[in-house]
Amino acid sequence: MEKEIITAIAIGIGLSASCGFRVFVPMLIASIAAKMNIFPVTEGFQWLASWPAIISFGTATAAEILAYYIPFVDNLLDTVATPLAVGGGTILLTSVLPVDSEFLKWASGFLFGGGAAAAVQGGTVLTRLASTKLTAGTGNALVATGEHAAAFGTSVLSLFIPLIVAAFVIILVVWFIVKFGKKLFLKSHTG
Repeated sequence: MEKEIITAIAIGIGLSASCGFRVFVPMLIASIAAKMNIFPVTEGFQWLASWPAIISFGTATAAEILAYYIPFVDNLLDTVATPLAVGGGTILLTSVLPVDSEFLKWASGFLFGGGAAAAVQGGTVLTRLASTKLTAGTGNALVATGEHAAAFGTSVLSLFIPLIVAAFVIILVVWFIVKFGKKLFLKSHTG
């Protein structure tokens, strides 16, 4: 039972972090995996395994991927994607948490799932802004392609090697906080 809980949390964290790369890719992969009984959704989240959910997430995934290849729209989409990534990350982690308390389940989903998605999304936003600044947007298609690959790769790997992916995500989030937190702290105190 304990191993199942740890594995479920690891899968949820990996998929949640993937929402930071693309919001709908991990939702689609989680839906397909739930339909195939690979993704262990808890009571109340069986809708993830439904055909309407798979079709909706598939359509949203295709639209999201295509939109990131349109100049200017990609930067605008980052603004909308940030809160959506937090929401998607929250739902994906909450959907696998085998906890009886609804408050604890959703609070944990928001803090850890939404937090992992927000940290990764923050990194993608900064990467796209740097690419836009350095290449006048011409390099953004390459950045988008890398993010698509990361979203698909992280999502699939989260289902099959969840503990390794979760450990990597935690290390990445800590590194991101240390690196950019220090810069923000120094900037706020120097000037």
